[in-house]
Amino acid sequence: QVQLVESGGGLVQAGGSLRLSCAASRNIFSINYIRWYRQAPGKQRELVATITSGGTTVYADSVKGRFIISRDNAKNTVYLQMNSVKPEDTAVYYCNVYTNWGQGTQVTVSS
Repeated sequence: QVQLVESGGGLVQAGGSLRLSCAASRNIFSINYIRWYRQAPGKQRELVATITSGGTTVYADSVKGRFIISRDNAKNTVYLQMNSVKPEDTAVYYCNVYTNWGQGTQVTVSS
């Protein structure tokens, strides 16, 4: 079991940047997969990015080249750097480890 707390969301203009953080309640060094999801109003939750314990990253096509997922094992924190954001990136962003979810952080991109 691990508790997750997301932060860093807010209102940003299209083309801008934002960095989300996901703080875990325990050491994440041995966790194989940590993921960021998002859910826009009226839409299903979708996988945005994954990072493995070895640092391998995988991205959804919709964010590839714009978003960067990273992890700081010393701080038990995973980040999602969002660059060149678009209005369609507006959603609640969630961190996921195994079956554990955070409460989410709202990202709103204005055009």
